[in-house]
Amino acid sequence: MPLHLIKLCVGCESISDLDEWIEENRALSRRLKRDFEQTHTTRMVPKRVEELLDGGSLYWVIKGHVAARQTLLDIRPFTDGEGIGRCRLVLEPKVIPVEPRPYRPFQGWRYLAAKDAPRDLGRDSGDLAEMPEEMRRELSGLGLL
Repeated sequence: MPLHLIKLCVGCESISDLDEWIEENRALSRRLKRDFEQTHTTRMVPKRVEELLDGGSLYWVIKGHVAARQTLLDIRPFTDGEGIGRCRLVLEPKVIPVEPRPYRPFQGWRYLAAKDAPRDLGRDSGDLAEMPEEMRRELSGLGLL
């Protein structure tokens, strides 16, 4: 069973903000004639890399709710120019909305067991998938989802 990570998506107000950020980086890579690869840099290196790369995802907390996920493709530790150890999480650039779930703020990232991960919003999610993100978040916060 895969293991996941969960992290705050600081600066994002919505899933569409995250999608736009990815597309801006894709466009920048194109202008610079570089291959595009979406990465997210974090300070701590996960110790359970094999479990994470066995189908794991990075779940994003946006405005106090787990809102979306991206599949983890690779985890690359490195040392920055100041000698500080960091880690690049390589992500599939496709953002997948999930059933919203309230989540308190925290620093860094946390492991998320597959059994505790919210389900993807897809075709079989009915009206929930068609509902605006803000409404899903509000209903979830009220305990109605």
